Amino acid sequence: MTLSTKMKFGVFMAPFHRVGENPTLALERDLELLQWLDSLGFDEAYIGEHHSAGWETIASPEVFMATAAERTKHIKLGSGVISLPYHHPYMVANRLVLLDHLTRGRVILGVGPGALASDALMLGIDPARQRDMMDESLGIILRLFNETEPFSYKSDWFELNDAVLQLRPYQEPHIPVAVASVQSPSGVTLAGKHGAAVLSMSIPRDTVRQTSLKELWSIAEESAAEHNQTVKREDWGLVVGMHLAESKKEAMEDIRLGGGRIVSEYFGETLGNEVPDVPRDQIVDYMVEHNQWIVGTPDDCIAGIERLQEISGGFGSFMIRVEDWAPFEKIKHSYELLARYVMPHFQGTVKGIEVSNQWARERKDELNRNRITGLKTATDAYYVGRT
Repeated sequence: MTLSTKMKFGVFMAPFHRVGENPTLALERDLELLQWLDSLGFDEAYIGEHHSAGWETIASPEVFMATAAERTKHIKLGSGVISLPYHHPYMVANRLVLLDHLTRGRVILGVGPGALASDALMLGIDPARQRDMMDESLGIILRLFNETEPFSYKSDWFELNDAVLQLRPYQEPHIPVAVASVQSPSGVTLAGKHGAAVLSMSIPRDTVRQTSLKELWSIAEESAAEHNQTVKREDWGLVVGMHLAESKKEAMEDIRLGGGRIVSEYFGETLGNEVPDVPRDQIVDYMVEHNQWIVGTPDDCIAGIERLQEISGGFGSFMIRVEDWAPFEKIKHSYELLARYVMPHFQGTVKGIEVSNQWARERKDELNRNRITGLKTATDAYYVGRT
């Protein structure tokens, strides 16, 4: 299914940095990557919030986004995500509105319940309550974005007394909102309830029943209809691991070591998730064969995105999950290949060039005859009277 608007491209930066490397340099590399993506014309970058487990080291998306905003010009910066149960909703709204003004409207509020059980444990939050807390918090944040009259609200975990934002959102009608969905119905249900965009993580962190992409979107639409809201496929982003090179063999070898480490050392040995039952050096082969990563050439990427469009019924944003799994120059080159050869295919930016090229090809004999005739006429005219 092809949507009417051009596809957006972006990244979802958790980030993932292997335990043992210099964290200051890793964060600087993340910022440098965002500068590179900005220069390549990427639309969006979402920045994560995590507080434990050693690999995902950005504790405040807002602070990182503010730093990145000073180093970029065009790319929109989203929280990917702010874990709403960890924060008072008034403070979340206030910080994002401030950032909205400082960036002149380059901010997206991405929200989730909190991905790491270790974060919830340290904060004393019952995991069974996190999704309900996120729902309650997001409802209050949207009221603060939209209402100009003070209001009060009392919850069992936060309280508002005659609360109003003194600084209104820079963007109208308010800062865009996106809800993370890790292949369970809760995220898309909440997105539909509040009319928010959806960020679907195509690779889940757990082994519970996985809902198909088409089913997830149906749930979002049903929830939206139930709450008199609307959701648009153009605002639906799919987050996928991706690495490109000049050949598929080169791309696979680029990430064979790093990809195996991320899956086995972090998702398996640290988080305790189920991982592919294959040797570590074959994990990349498994992930590609099971359509969980797109690894290969730009043509392979185009085919992979088209496959996702078909199985999902259509989405509007292709989001690459940032992986620190290869030398930095190879990672940057991968994004460059996507910007040069994949993005134009889905954004229509080379259509006129292709038509013009085909037009010239079909007329090359006639055009060459005209060119030669013109040259002969000019030459003959020059020598007339000189012989």
